[in-house]
Amino acid sequence: MANKIDVKELLEAGVHFGHMTRKWDPNMAPYIYMERNGIHIINLYKTAAKIEEANNALKSIAASGRKILFVATKKQAKDIVAEKAAACNMPYITERWPGGMLTNFITIRKAIKKMASIDRMKKDGTFMTLSKKERLQVDRLRAKLDKNLGSIADMSRIPAALFVVDIKAEHIAVKEAKKLNIPVFAMVDTNSDPRLVEYVIPANDDASKSIDKILSLVTASITEGLSERKSDKDETSTEETSTEEVKAKEVKAEESSTETAPVAEIQAEETSTEA
Repeated sequence: MANKIDVKELLEAGVHFGHMTRKWDPNMAPYIYMERNGIHIINLYKTAAKIEEANNALKSIAASGRKILFVATKKQAKDIVAEKAAACNMPYITERWPGGMLTNFITIRKAIKKMASIDRMKKDGTFMTLSKKERLQVDRLRAKLDKNLGSIADMSRIPAALFVVDIKAEHIAVKEAKKLNIPVFAMVDTNSDPRLVEYVIPANDDASKSIDKILSLVTASITEGLSERKSDKDETSTEETSTEEVKAKEVKAEESSTETAPVAEIQAEETSTEA
């Protein structure tokens, strides 16, 4: 069962601090509790309910074996997202969003394959047959590709969902996901339009403590979904093994009965000739 969301913990992490009132997006009104000193305060009970809703959906995506791509390129979110996403074995983009990352995924896959082919060259010794200048160029290309795409190297197909920190900063990613009908889960602050995403988590998307708290809760659910998938797989393989054993026993029994049949027939024939 997913962790129960503690409103007090959200409060301590500063999840409730929104933007200055003059910067607000009126569509965030349902999630705003009050205004204090010119700043909007987010209703944390609504945040907790939305986290639970998002967590249930993310858990089931993870349990189905599909990927959730995490996106956060702003300074205070990058390291947190990279660490949390990697811990639950999910792809992430924390450098610049590569334009066409989703809408032109074939090109992105080609770049990832290029990275893999450079690695193969280094393993099989082909790399050392290149001139010093060529080796330097290849190394530079590999480093560049790794910086931008290394964290999605295992993503062989378009992700089932996106998790975004700050939809204003990552508007290109959100737009591409929309085009392809990929659901977007996001931390949405008071200055953003929640209508752009399917799973809104009203929260402070600027403070690292707030980002860390939300990401911890979200990735815990993903990990839960992955472990459920693993135990289901283990059960299936155990069932398959026992089914195979039963089949093997049946085959053996059939073989032994066919082996004894001719003996019985010979004995019967012998008895009839004696008579």
